[in-house]
Amino acid sequence: MTSRPKVAILDPNTFSALGLKSMLQNVIPIMTVDTFGSFTELTASDADSYYHYFVAMSVLLENKPFFLERRRKTIVLTLSLESMSQLSNFHCLCVNVPEQQLVRSLLSLQQHAHGRGEHMPSMPEVLQRKVLSDREIEVMSLIVQGYINKEIADLLNIGLSTVITHRRNIMDKLGFKSVSALTIYAVTHGYVDINKI
Repeated sequence: MTSRPKVAILDPNTFSALGLKSMLQNVIPIMTVDTFGSFTELTASDADSYYHYFVAMSVLLENKPFFLERRRKTIVLTLSLESMSQLSNFHCLCVNVPEQQLVRSLLSLQQHAHGRGEHMPSMPEVLQRKVLSDREIEVMSLIVQGYINKEIADLLNIGLSTVITHRRNIMDKLGFKSVSALTIYAVTHGYVDINKI
């Protein structure tokens, strides 16, 4: 049995690291995501076994030679768009943006780096199965594109209470609690083009 690919998050801010870990596990569910509060913790745990490093700016600056050698695998977590332009050798991800924008950035990064997933190991069979009905997929697609319940009802020519029921069933079947998680699911499974969110 092959082991799941691993991603490392290096951020002394535990709260930020755990939030990013949750988002990454939704974007790339086949990945194992490990968090480290310091560079020392990473080097104590077979650092080169990771596909990618998501690294806080402070950690990168203190350990630049290590990450320069692995720049294709390194994504720097920045707090502003200005600091991104100063790091031309690295992929950067601005984390100080609204949740929907961060989700979109993660999805873009994943699709760009991994050719719409073709370079990634295949998804476990349980995640490949069609879980939602065709109507639920239509409703989900409209939800993640930003339509409200009333607009969805009008577009699909169904009642408002039917939309609400579909919405609840979608979230229950997939086990999601937020529209962001639903958005990640819809884009990564090809139900919605990333340019429409």
